Amino acid sequence: MSVEAWVREFARLVTAEAPRLTELDSAIGDADHGANLSRGLNAVVSALDTSSFPDDGALLKKVGMVLVSTVGGASGPLYGTFFLRAAGALGDGFPAAFRAGVDGVAARGKSTTGEKTMLDALVPAAEALAAGKDWAAVVDAAETGRDATIPLVARKGRASYLGERSAGHLDPGAASATLLVTAAATTLGADG
Repeated sequence: MSVEAWVREFARLVTAEAPRLTELDSAIGDADHGANLSRGLNAVVSALDTSSFPDDGALLKKVGMVLVSTVGGASGPLYGTFFLRAAGALGDGFPAAFRAGVDGVAARGKSTTGEKTMLDALVPAAEALAAGKDWAAVVDAAETGRDATIPLVARKGRASYLGERSAGHLDPGAASATLLVTAAATTLGADG
């Protein structure tokens, strides 16, 4: 299992999709999700390029710390918490580490599914992983959760200020979270 390859692929996907993520955020947020997350993940890649780690847990801890310190808005603390919590549970296997990360996001954001957040993509993916589903089903679960945010009224974050006007828009956090799952499927899929 190459956790480093997963993180690098996530960075690549977010950088490629940054304009789209920012466009999604311009509809219901402050139009910086893609740019902020891409900047933070580029800092992560730089850190990976110039550091060595004794194990994957240490690598994920570094990823989390870099994201917290470089990404503005809610994304830095939320994604940073995801990787920090996942780092601590990696010894229990990837599904458990992923779930720990998701639980960390829920605790940090004081949120749950159905509130038009990244959790709408992450929780179904974590459940599919825990159930032993194949990677295609895990990605499908994330995509289905992401797409289900479109009719929702935001209950958390800047989008919640819009109230009913937030309905009809895809949540940018759920979109970037789906990229995190897609990156895992691409890089870790061979490991089952």
